[in-house]
Amino acid sequence: MHRLLLISSSTVFGTGYLDHAQEQILRILAGRNRLLFVPYALADWKGYAGRVQKRLESMSVSVQSAHESPEPKKAVAEAQSIFIGGGNTFRLLKALRDLDLIGPIQARVAEGAVYIGASAGTNVACPTIRTTNDMPICEPGSLDALELVPFQINCHYLDADPSSRHMGETREERILQFHEENAAPVLALREGAMLRVEDGAAELAGIAGGRLFRRGLPPAEVAVGSRLESLWTIR
Repeated sequence: MHRLLLISSSTVFGTGYLDHAQEQILRILAGRNRLLFVPYALADWKGYAGRVQKRLESMSVSVQSAHESPEPKKAVAEAQSIFIGGGNTFRLLKALRDLDLIGPIQARVAEGAVYIGASAGTNVACPTIRTTNDMPICEPGSLDALELVPFQINCHYLDADPSSRHMGETREERILQFHEENAAPVLALREGAMLRVEDGAAELAGIAGGRLFRRGLPPAEVAVGSRLESLWTIR
C-alpha cells in the first residue's frame, strides 16, 4: 500500500479550489514542501499549473510543473510528491503514455513518494480508466493506468434523483454495467470524498461518503471514517 490521497473532486459547491482537501493534503504530505504537478488532463498546461502553484504555495508547498521540465521523467524520479489534477482522463492517460511516464510514476511512488490525485488524477491511479465519467476525446492506446490501487474508483458520484426527468442511465446503472463485463470492485466517491492511504491503513476521508460496488452484491454505503484495507484483498 502506497502513500496516496485520491480526491473525488478538486472543488465542491460553495468553496474554492482544494479548500475542502487542504487539511488532508497537508496531512499526507507530512512536511514535504516540494511537489511535482502533472497538468496534462487540461489543454492549457501553463494556466493550469499557475493556478495550482498559487493555491499550493498558500499552503507553503513549492510546485514545479512537469510540462516546465526539459526531462519530465527525471522530474518524476526526483519528486518528493506528485499531484495529478483533474480534467479529461483520456487526454491525461494519452499524455502519460506519450511521455513514457507510467513506469516512472509507478516506480517513484513505490519508492515512497506521495501521490495525490484529483478527479482524472484519481481515475488514472486505478488499474484502468474504465470507470471514468469522461468522454473519450482522444485515443490513449490502452485503458490500462497506474494501478496504484487494485480496484476501480468512480469520481463525482451522483445518487439517483427520483424527481429528475432525465431518462438516461443513473451512475449506479453505469457501474452495474461495468460489472457485467469486469470483476474489479468500484469505490464510488461523492464530491467532497477522498481516499487516504498511509502507513498501511486506508480510510474514506473528506466531507462526503461513498458507495462500494462489488460484482454480484448490492451496493454498500461507505461513511466518512470507514476503514477500507479490505479492498486490497477483494478479488
